Amino acid sequence: MSKLPDFEGLAVFAKVVEMRSIAGAAAELGLSSPTVSKALTRLERRLGARLFNRTSRRLALTDAGRELTDRARQLVADAEAAETALIAQSSTPRGLVRLAAPMSFGLREVAPILPDFLTRYPDVSIDLHLNDALVDLIGEGFDAALRVGLLPDSSLVARRLCATPRYTVAAPSYLERHGRPTHPAHLSDHVCLGYTYLAAPDVWRFKNQKGEEASVRPKGQLRANNGDALMPALIAGLGVGDLPEFIVKEALADGRLERVLANWLTPQGSLFLVTPPGGPRPARVELLGDFLAERLSRR
Repeated sequence: MSKLPDFEGLAVFAKVVEMRSIAGAAAELGLSSPTVSKALTRLERRLGARLFNRTSRRLALTDAGRELTDRARQLVADAEAAETALIAQSSTPRGLVRLAAPMSFGLREVAPILPDFLTRYPDVSIDLHLNDALVDLIGEGFDAALRVGLLPDSSLVARRLCATPRYTVAAPSYLERHGRPTHPAHLSDHVCLGYTYLAAPDVWRFKNQKGEEASVRPKGQLRANNGDALMPALIAGLGVGDLPEFIVKEALADGRLERVLANWLTPQGSLFLVTPPGGPRPARVELLGDFLAERLSRR
């Protein structure tokens, strides 16, 4: 005997009692009459008791059937209530969304737009986790994550939102003292400030419009696991950096930094929204994903 109760048999029994006929219950459940009869027979065998006295024209509950009726009805009602609650939760934007994002991108681009989402959906709350290290979405219980760069192969569901260009930059004061590199190989003679969460932080790779490739091993006084942490040293003229456009754009616009090697690009990544694989996601997660896609793709 299965250790689990015969939930299907109990539900069929409750429906037969409600409809007062096997044919009526079958029509209500979308089953055939023989299927309903077999379910009742299976349940009676399992319980070791007859639940109905059957004749060709009517059904009559036995004492055992009457004793089981209220409990079977309650079981079905509880199951229906649980399903209704979960369906409502999945279709109505309500509850908590755990979202992971890189530190600098989260502070600069994500946090400023979240008030609009929270105002639009007041029953949704967001737990925003900022960290440049890749989180384990499934193991750490995240609903979604924003990732910047080249997305490695994985089982996660990825949605590309926009490009995230990277620029090689330095302060005017640094370039005045050390000269302007015109080829990636020249960086071997320069101070390079490194971001440690690149896919290959010990090698900077470049490609120009002709398809020519070059690489250099950066050497410098400072490495950091967050791009913004390199900005004060870069602006102070202490070296050359390779950082995403969203970090350096303001300093480029006001002249504190300048692009170098503009004809050579490092591997250009994208912004991705990733979610765990599996079945349908709650409405709150889908809505946040659509909101982020809409707003961040405009960058």
